[in-house]
Amino acid sequence: MKRFFLLIMVLATLACSNDDSITPNPIPQVIAEFRPNLSELNLFTGDLSDLNISPAAFEYKLNTELFTDYAHKQRIIALPEGSQMQYDGDGLPIFPDNTVIAKTFYYNNDERDLTLGRRIIETRLLIKINGVWQTGDYKWTEDQTEAVLDLNGSTVAVNWTDATGTMQTIDYEIPSNTDCFTCHNSYDNVTPIGPKLRNLNFDISGSNQLQVLINSNYITGLDSANDAGSIVDWEDTSLPLEERARAYLDVNCAHCHIPGGFCEDLSILDLDYATSLADSKIVERRFNISARMSTNIPDFSMPLIGTSIIHTEGYDLIQAYLDTL
Repeated sequence: MKRFFLLIMVLATLACSNDDSITPNPIPQVIAEFRPNLSELNLFTGDLSDLNISPAAFEYKLNTELFTDYAHKQRIIALPEGSQMQYDGDGLPIFPDNTVIAKTFYYNNDERDLTLGRRIIETRLLIKINGVWQTGDYKWTEDQTEAVLDLNGSTVAVNWTDATGTMQTIDYEIPSNTDCFTCHNSYDNVTPIGPKLRNLNFDISGSNQLQVLINSNYITGLDSANDAGSIVDWEDTSLPLEERARAYLDVNCAHCHIPGGFCEDLSILDLDYATSLADSKIVERRFNISARMSTNIPDFSMPLIGTSIIHTEGYDLIQAYLDTL
């Protein structure tokens, strides 16, 4: 009798396993809240330090990136289920409420051998809540198993070996929430900086990234990447010097030096990529730009916050461009 009931249970289990009507487990959606621990937001799957992106989010890259003391960055966006970004010109798209934008900063222990691992420092988040972007920063623990919400900022000593085999040491500055607002300030409202469509519109491994996003139904109102503008990669020396320099200034400086930005009342510069050279006032302020980018003096050097060292390669590019004016 026991064997009979056991057989019935096995047959029932097999029947259930073959039932096409069974719905598979849904993908856990990203939590659009600033919870105490990063692991609670469902941005990643598996071991947190592996940075395996949730199927409910997608990674994006920038053609010209913001310099942050040579840190590497992983950039991801999580849209609410069934929603899309809306095309609104070559700048930022319109994001739906409950969008999460995350940027994780890390250093490879040895740039010559990536198998030696990395050290993750922080994950910065922007979350759009009731039409308003809010900022938060998660600082990674020493054992790299978790990142904890920290709005006060801190300084972390970081060591790594660069591609030439030289040991590098910096005091990496994790921003406070006030620091975040300084750079992400547009007419006294928080706004994203990086994912402008013109900075997404370039080829990666033979495919245009923006077109892939369009085809994946992440963006509405735009049928072809060819209809959107683009900026160049500042490191591509085959391209015109002016285009490279303006792209660098757009990504690294224009979030403050733009109408509505933090420096609007402190400077005449307008460094948006779309601003003409005459209206940008670069020519008039070229000596000031050079002086502030070439020094590391608190409250004088540019950028004001976000870096602790001079970006030598970036400065060399801008100085070469300024020398032509």
